[in-house]
Amino acid sequence: MSGSSYFEQFNVVWLFGLTNSAIMMLLVIFVALLFLRGIDLIPKRWQSFFELVCFHFYYVAKENLGVEGLKFFPFILSLFFFLVFLNIFGLCPYVFTPTTHIVVTLGFSFSIIIGITLSGLLRFKKDFFSILMPSGAPLVLAPLLVLIETVSYFSRAISLGVRLAANLSAGHLLFAILAGFGVIFKSAIVIMVFITLLEMAVAIIQAYVFCLLTTIYLADTLVLH
Repeated sequence: MSGSSYFEQFNVVWLFGLTNSAIMMLLVIFVALLFLRGIDLIPKRWQSFFELVCFHFYYVAKENLGVEGLKFFPFILSLFFFLVFLNIFGLCPYVFTPTTHIVVTLGFSFSIIIGITLSGLLRFKKDFFSILMPSGAPLVLAPLLVLIETVSYFSRAISLGVRLAANLSAGHLLFAILAGFGVIFKSAIVIMVFITLLEMAVAIIQAYVFCLLTTIYLADTLVLH
């Protein structure tokens, strides 16, 4: 297998008037709604797992954002399941994974940071910019500190998007390389099983980290630091 063929899994192509990335996102939304529809009085295994995840993110939102911040709970939970389904489905053969594209992940992260900024401006007006000036800092250092804090603030979007795309892309490349060796070395198939389990763990962890950091950043729309 040539080196270029390893990157073919990341190619964006047009199918039925849409890109494979857009089709995958629509499919994930449909499957997620299909899985999460309906509530039984006696929960089944899937519903029990879903309720555990809901309770966990409920307390994460409450702990980081307070009672007022629980209005963001549906968004955080929906974002988590959307990313988890995208990441895990992307491990299936011949399935495109949108979250391996940095353009897609940066689109998610920048949309979130821009939304947080606009929400903060609507709530605090010009006082929102006080987050760019650490309290108690010397006034003479204000220009430098504001510049540093501004870069730090918007670097959140870059770190969010790059972290998600980089980890998933690296895992997919490793999986593709080992799959190529598996044709020659039968023992590589056993290794691929462990790599698959590892990739599933990475898919869930990266979605969780993305949502956890989003929850922390949302605090800027409620309280000025």
